[in-house]
Amino acid sequence: MDIKKSKTSNLNKNKVTELSETNNCYLDKSLTTSKREVGNGPPAENEVETMKTVQDIKVDETIKSVYLRVEIDVIFIGLLVLALCTRLYNLEEPKYIVFDELHYGRYVSLYTKGIFFFDTHPPLGKQMLYLAGHMAGYDGNFTFDRIGSPYTESVPIKALRLVPAISGSLLVPLSYQLMMEISTYQLTAILAAILVLFENSLLAQSRFMLLESMQILFSLFGIICIIKSTRKSDLASVIWLFVGALSLGCCFSIKYSGLYTYYLAIFLIGRQIWNRIDQTESAFKLCLSALWRLFILISIPFMVYVGVFYAHLAMLPKAGPHDSVMTSAFQASLQGGLASITKGQPLHVSHGSQITLRHSHGRTCWLHSHAHVYPVRYSDDRGSSHQQQVTCYSFKDVNNWWIVKRPDQHSLAVSNPPDTIRHGDIVQLLHGITSRALNSHDVAAPVSPQSQEVSCYIDYNVSMPAQNLWRVDIVNRESDDSTWDSIRSLVRLIHIDSGSALRYSGRQLPSWGFHQHEVVADKVITHQDTIWNVEEHRYTKAEDRKERERELVTAEMIPTAVTQLSFWDKFIELQYKMIAHSPDAPQGHMFASEPAEWPLLVRSIAYWLSPDSNAQVHLIGNLVTWYSGTISVLVFGTLLSIYAIRQRRAHIDLPPSTARKFYDAGYILFLGYWLHYLPYFFMDRTLFLHHYLPAYIFKILLLAYVIDHIYYVLCSNEKAKPFTHLFILCITIWLAYVIITYKKFSVLNYGNTDLTESDLLNLRWKDTWDFILHKKN
Repeated sequence: MDIKKSKTSNLNKNKVTELSETNNCYLDKSLTTSKREVGNGPPAENEVETMKTVQDIKVDETIKSVYLRVEIDVIFIGLLVLALCTRLYNLEEPKYIVFDELHYGRYVSLYTKGIFFFDTHPPLGKQMLYLAGHMAGYDGNFTFDRIGSPYTESVPIKALRLVPAISGSLLVPLSYQLMMEISTYQLTAILAAILVLFENSLLAQSRFMLLESMQILFSLFGIICIIKSTRKSDLASVIWLFVGALSLGCCFSIKYSGLYTYYLAIFLIGRQIWNRIDQTESAFKLCLSALWRLFILISIPFMVYVGVFYAHLAMLPKAGPHDSVMTSAFQASLQGGLASITKGQPLHVSHGSQITLRHSHGRTCWLHSHAHVYPVRYSDDRGSSHQQQVTCYSFKDVNNWWIVKRPDQHSLAVSNPPDTIRHGDIVQLLHGITSRALNSHDVAAPVSPQSQEVSCYIDYNVSMPAQNLWRVDIVNRESDDSTWDSIRSLVRLIHIDSGSALRYSGRQLPSWGFHQHEVVADKVITHQDTIWNVEEHRYTKAEDRKERERELVTAEMIPTAVTQLSFWDKFIELQYKMIAHSPDAPQGHMFASEPAEWPLLVRSIAYWLSPDSNAQVHLIGNLVTWYSGTISVLVFGTLLSIYAIRQRRAHIDLPPSTARKFYDAGYILFLGYWLHYLPYFFMDRTLFLHHYLPAYIFKILLLAYVIDHIYYVLCSNEKAKPFTHLFILCITIWLAYVIITYKKFSVLNYGNTDLTESDLLNLRWKDTWDFILHKKN
């Protein structure tokens, strides 16, 4: 796929080089003839003139070397214009909430109002959407209630969808640029860009408030910069690596799946260092080169990531519906958040304190009990203590209240001054409503039989005395005399008789336990799920049990002042919560799919269906490109194996320059595809087709390279040369089918065409594709 123009350009370049060398020779000769030996007397008049001429030449040369060269890649611009035309066309249609616009639209509204929210993905993509909405004057008052709800005039639909659309448009010329960096023919790079341009799945994902197009944009641009860095030297290498690291930081600050691109970049830099080991430079210089590259590649993305969260927390100062996920201290730092609970409440926990104990790490829940007892026997025929159930409940409830009591005191009213509980003190915890003490026996827990059951003790007058003493172990104490404080003290409650710690097991009880979470006493006392903190706290005033119950039931908490928490405390907690809650994603979805199904496009996703017609939006790929890409992965893997085996047997199939291009494609595209695809096989969560798109972009580029390589093999083999024209004809016909398929399925991307039943049946090329049809009367 060579081009005559490039040959002519190279020829002209050689002529210019020869001419410049001739001029340099002339200059060197002039300088040589003007040299004089020391002591030969003053220069003659003609020699002075010659020296002046040489000086003038030097001055002219210096002036001419200061210039600004601007190059415009017409093909790059042309591809960008074509992409913008396809991605921006009728961008405001449909004027309904489409798929995950439901979630991202809510986040934009919460950003607009400054209300804290929690999401398991980093916030950069959502911040970019918010910025677009803010610039368009969005007030954040629209309610994103369900998929398919119509937008009102107050929602700047086009502005909110503009950032993903522009990002998706830039993927086309960047694909061209990346292929050029791999040193493919220009026509191959154009072919790759055309395949991206006419890919229906990327079109659909780019036209709505979704994050994948932004993530893939930073992914491709980051890899381009890293490749440029490995091929430059000195300052240029530093600049390209810096920009690449910046882009990669943005990539995984949108979605954590962007980390796979970051790993690819680390591999490419590591390969560059490895290839320099056999060079003559000193070991010190090589280590220094590796260290500064590593420093940039780690520090810059980290600063981007931290900066994004700094902006996130600064933009969301107010309490909201999601802050209950965070710890009590975090909630208390929000305006109107847990300050509602801490208003006027005592700091130090004392004998007679009424408290709620919150599980501090991972899932949010509170130590809870109710009048129901454990069944006499469990489903596996094990016996229980038949004592009162103790659980961890995920909602605020009057049964979450407990009263702290010293074992040797009978009165529950708080004395004056209060009898403060300190680290190491032994206490009893009485359930506020039932007045039964927190207890544990040498009986296996209902769902975690390796641990002890925790209950509230009921005296059945049998040979099972109460074991209801607990030692307070303050984990974050400043000294061994530290007081047990509400909100800020992280405590373990150690069972005196067994030495086990009160622990949230993470498992759910069966229906007899109302599917609440199990609480056990565990011998592994250092586990993070053994840590609790007091959230709500008040002093007991009444001695009468009925009066105490009335106090607990009518307790009212009103927002007041905000407590202080440093950015780093919030940042670290938020990272932990994001990791802990990541597996909590909803399980099961009618359009969910398995990673093994993605290369064959087994399932599509219905993004939106018009309430008035059969116009609809689906995430569905261009089947011709999709299957061709899957075949190209197999072909490249086969060729890689054959070349490696034959090279091992001293058979050289490819000249050095072609072999370098082939292995570059393998390291960047083939490895990039598998890095972004294989991890999903090990994820225990609901997955969708759009999770495949970051890997799919590498597969499309690999497809273009495989076509390029097959063409090269045909051209370099004398016996196969007659087939090159046939190969080009086949590729041309295949490309026409790609474009025809794109045009056919684009009605499912734009969502502006009322489809008949016959239309939908014609588009249903696979029985597993789920299209939706409104029956019209």
